Amino acid sequence: MTAAGVAFQSLVEALSDAVIGQPHLAERLAIGLLSNGHLLIEGAPGLAKTRAVKILASLLDASFKRVQFTPDLLPSDITGTEIFRPADSAFEFQPGPVFNQLILADEINRAPAKVQSALLEAMAEQQVSVGNTTYNLPEPFMVVATQNPIEHEGTYDLPQAQLDRFLLQVVVDYPGAENENRILELARAELRDEYKSAELTSNRVAQAFIDNDLLKQARLETLDVHMSPAVQEYLVQLVVATRNASVYASDTAQIMAGDIEHGASPRATIALDRCARARAWLKSRDYVTPDDVQALAHDCLRHRLVLSLSAQSRGRSSDDVIDDLLSMVPVG
Repeated sequence: MTAAGVAFQSLVEALSDAVIGQPHLAERLAIGLLSNGHLLIEGAPGLAKTRAVKILASLLDASFKRVQFTPDLLPSDITGTEIFRPADSAFEFQPGPVFNQLILADEINRAPAKVQSALLEAMAEQQVSVGNTTYNLPEPFMVVATQNPIEHEGTYDLPQAQLDRFLLQVVVDYPGAENENRILELARAELRDEYKSAELTSNRVAQAFIDNDLLKQARLETLDVHMSPAVQEYLVQLVVATRNASVYASDTAQIMAGDIEHGASPRATIALDRCARARAWLKSRDYVTPDDVQALAHDCLRHRLVLSLSAQSRGRSSDDVIDDLLSMVPVG
């Protein structure tokens, strides 16, 4: 295993240790970093979404900024603004928090449409336009956004164009009883000052620190992971089936076709390809299997499907449709 592989495996383990009961989230953060994409994390309050991103930031050689999204937030609060300097009789651009390398957009769906548009340009083009000037954002650049699926008052649905810019939408669930006990013990230890930030003190975390050169090397190694023509065809057929499921002669296909109003774009194919390669690389394999594709299908597709009113009225979710998709499309 290469030095980059060892470091990233240590990073996943360190995140899993510090964010108890969320191994899925730890792996997806690493996959997003390897795939050079943005993540949307959805979960109820108190499930360590923010904690996970802060710990990730501590493991990277990257600038970090957390932005709490609120209804009164302005685009300039994200991108920055031009300030007049009387001494020079000129305007000077004051960069906003988006000019950091890792951005935590907390409760992103609480900000209005203008703020969403400003962030969309940054996510899509890795640049910010202020007045007549365009400013490039630093490299690497990653946005990790969170949203609460429970409260809807005072929130704004993210535009589909912005949702499509997120590489993955990761759903975080409650931990089990065993992990809940571990969380309790950790919380008590922190209050007694006996717990000294595992992300800073443990040998595992020290090994997990990722500088920019190591990140570039890991991304190159990920791109070299082999995907056979059969696996690639399976991946493509999964995405294409979201647009035209009726080509499959089954009752499931007919139901699913009526449940999807708009299928996934080619950006979903690219995302699934990158993420499947990253997962295989994290598992110390130099080839992609159908299991890699299936493991990432929900996270890559759930936010890219627009369900019909009929499906919504029957209580169907995007995950239900993707379950049908995986059972319907043959492997190989």
